[in-house]
Amino acid sequence: MPALSVIARTAYGTVRGRPDDRVPGVTAYLGVPYAAAPFGPDRFRAPRAPEVWDGVRDAVTFGATAPAPRSRPPFDVLMPIADIPGEHCLNLNIWTPGGEGLPVLVWLHGGGFQHGSNSYDLYGGANFARDGVVFVGVNYRLGFEGFALLPGAPANRGLRDQIAALEWVRENIAAFGGDPRNVTLVGNSAGGACVAALLSLDLGLFRRAVVQSGSAGWVQAPEDAMLVTGEAAGRLGVEPTAEGFATLDSARIAEVQGAIEGEVNAWPDPERWGPTTAAAAMSTQPVLDGDLLVRAPLHALAAGAGKDVPLLTGYTSEESRLFMVPTGAAEMLTHDMVTATARATGVPDEVLAAYRERYADLSPGELLTVLDSDRHFRIPAYDLAEAHAGTTWMYEFGWRSSVGDLGACHVLEVGFVFDNLHAHEILAGPDAPQGLADAMHRAWTGFATHGDPGWDRYDLPGWDRYDLPGWDRYDLGTRRVRLFDGAGDQVVHDPIARNRDLWRGSAEAGDHRPLMHRR
Repeated sequence: MPALSVIARTAYGTVRGRPDDRVPGVTAYLGVPYAAAPFGPDRFRAPRAPEVWDGVRDAVTFGATAPAPRSRPPFDVLMPIADIPGEHCLNLNIWTPGGEGLPVLVWLHGGGFQHGSNSYDLYGGANFARDGVVFVGVNYRLGFEGFALLPGAPANRGLRDQIAALEWVRENIAAFGGDPRNVTLVGNSAGGACVAALLSLDLGLFRRAVVQSGSAGWVQAPEDAMLVTGEAAGRLGVEPTAEGFATLDSARIAEVQGAIEGEVNAWPDPERWGPTTAAAAMSTQPVLDGDLLVRAPLHALAAGAGKDVPLLTGYTSEESRLFMVPTGAAEMLTHDMVTATARATGVPDEVLAAYRERYADLSPGELLTVLDSDRHFRIPAYDLAEAHAGTTWMYEFGWRSSVGDLGACHVLEVGFVFDNLHAHEILAGPDAPQGLADAMHRAWTGFATHGDPGWDRYDLPGWDRYDLPGWDRYDLGTRRVRLFDGAGDQVVHDPIARNRDLWRGSAEAGDHRPLMHRR
């Protein structure tokens, strides 16, 4: 393999990286622009190519973060995201071991389409590079800047940013040792939903896809998106158009945006916010704009889109504990509040009644935690697996954190996938099993490298310290799911069959709701 260099030449100029502090033989290139700064005349516009520069540009510190509202407690502590000022927020972080023709993994962070950054320590890609994969972490526009429907501006600007980043990777990643024909696109939560949306577009920009705890049904009807835009415009005193919002500082918009998001989360009233906004309990999402997204990603996938792209998808066993336990909601809810919340978010009455019967020993808050984990994450993962017409693998992450009764909560698997447990103690605690991180990281690395997360059949040097039993593809006959729980990590068959059948047998859902795919 050629010697590792700290200089790489892109189509827009030369960048200088730095050796990674923790992993010998890996170079990090941080804050590399893949598009022009989305401000000034480019604000609320589709992304355009970055300006060409002369000389060598230092890429040794993280780039600017996208404008976003402040994280609300307790998430500001549980998932601390740095606020790095600057306008050049459309940037990439790249970790590479050098060489050529290496597989590439492109990461889309989560954060409810409102928060997040590629500079979060948890998302450091050095360990992927250590194991022969060029890692690329993407920043993209968030909230109103990236996803609000604004007359006079293209919709889905955040998705368009991600497409621009993938195009940059296709054109430039060879300079960092990567193979542009062997790209795996990976995302968690909102980032996973974006992966599903991009998978449904048949872009030809990635070879494989991974959706972690993200729904292909998180998509807004345009009339619902305009309700949110109109509310924000009224509070800010501007016209509900791109021209009106462009008169305001992004920080001022983010402040109001955060307030609206809190209200939608707390009470997702379909009468006020529209049914698609209420169903996901998120004020901004990808929008059915009739241009980039002409139909819901889940429907497009069920019709055969993305069938040539192998898919790995899954969820954690207790997703919603992250939202219900540390906030105190699990303790304060009453049965009447559970009923009101379930109806507001589109849960059929017969499904709620069945959950009450099956989980009669649970408190109202614990009941809603189970119900919401299924409604928002677990059932949509099965919907996605069954809609995708091509090769699919499925997993469940079941290891329980000892921190604050979080259990196997949302995003807990990410530190294991990245093999970054040192950056994950806030959620996972100090007793997180390294063996589980070895197994999950190996599976994701194997998928990116060979297109098979159960690649233990490959007897390659350096991997003999792992022991990952075989992992077969998902199919409707057996519904095989790989369980990562740190206690044997086995393949199980149809692990949530009882609850899945409840949703399948419920009343038909509307075209844009989660859980919309019926068999």
